[in-house]
Amino acid sequence: MPKMMMKPLWLLPLVCLLAACQPAEKTATAASAASATTPVADVQFSGTDIRRETLGGDFTLTDGESKPFSMSSLHGKVVLLSFGYTHCPDICPTTLLTKMDVVKQLGEQSKDVAAVFVSVDPERDKPELIGRYARQFNPDFIGLTATGNQDIQAVKKLYRVVSAKAQQQSETVYLVDHSAGIYLLDKNGKPAVFEPYGKSAADIAADVKTLLK
Repeated sequence: MPKMMMKPLWLLPLVCLLAACQPAEKTATAASAASATTPVADVQFSGTDIRRETLGGDFTLTDGESKPFSMSSLHGKVVLLSFGYTHCPDICPTTLLTKMDVVKQLGEQSKDVAAVFVSVDPERDKPELIGRYARQFNPDFIGLTATGNQDIQAVKKLYRVVSAKAQQQSETVYLVDHSAGIYLLDKNGKPAVFEPYGKSAADIAADVKTLLK
């Protein structure tokens, strides 16, 4: 499995002990499959058009206030959805920084956009932690994690996300290899565009503006 060579870009008080985070080799994104699909409409995106892909769907997890949160509550907004975990020292904070920059570039249009970060590590990412982590990038960012009978595996399957523990030193000290990238959901909650890890905020913002039309 390829390792990310970049050094940690972000040291948050709640991120501790770990030193690397890697994108999963079998990326859970639709990028590879979507490249050959036929666009639903004559719209050009900078990212990969995944409107023909059979992925996505509503789900309910727990937010930073320990309350159930359903993705369907965001209908009417374009959603920037990504998966990761709070102990991730490079990919996840970099992705969230990109999402933060996208929101800034959207200006007044950002009122019609939501950013959601879903934990693939609910064992450690309790509601208060995931909520606080997401809000450090933007007060309006939504952090979600699985609690009780909520099934993160089912959510991952909806979006073809894969993740697995790696370099485990103990029950609580380990890395998580996981899929990287940002899904753009249209105002009906349907996955429309996949933005691979490393895509510029300007390109993503342009795709969001297209979905807002």
